[in-house]
Amino acid sequence: MLVSACLLEQPVRYDGFACAVESHLLRQWAQQGLVVPFCPEVAAGLPVPRPAAEIRGKAGPAVLDGTGHVMTQAGEDLTEAFLRGASRALEAAEASGARLAVLKEGSPSCGCHAIYDGSYAGVRIPGQGVTTALLERNGIAVFSEHELEGAAELLVQLERGEAL
Repeated sequence: MLVSACLLEQPVRYDGFACAVESHLLRQWAQQGLVVPFCPEVAAGLPVPRPAAEIRGKAGPAVLDGTGHVMTQAGEDLTEAFLRGASRALEAAEASGARLAVLKEGSPSCGCHAIYDGSYAGVRIPGQGVTTALLERNGIAVFSEHELEGAAELLVQLERGEAL
């Protein structure tokens, strides 16, 4: 499974910090060699730290379709970098055989159910990040760090050959 590197104590977030999740499931999966740590933004060549970015124009699917943009508050367009990072995440998932991902909620790359609205006012809206949208379009199930039990259930199904 692909896992957001920031959730695994790697200081790769835009602010230079990690947002580690204390979870026996993540530790167990890592010990079993099931975890592929990945940060799409770092893989795209963005620095740490870097300016915060938000999606303008709906959410990740709109960015993939060319109708949304990932922008910094200063107006720098990071859309191409976020698309490149999503593509590299998909490549990493495919190369490792990952069938699911656990990604950081709220991120313009990794948000699963909620992202920030592009106003830089701290307003969350329903939607996916760019990487989440691309992974799901390619048949990879994506869970947030708040849905580890659901990821565990799917993992069991995959191990039994019960899920696609």
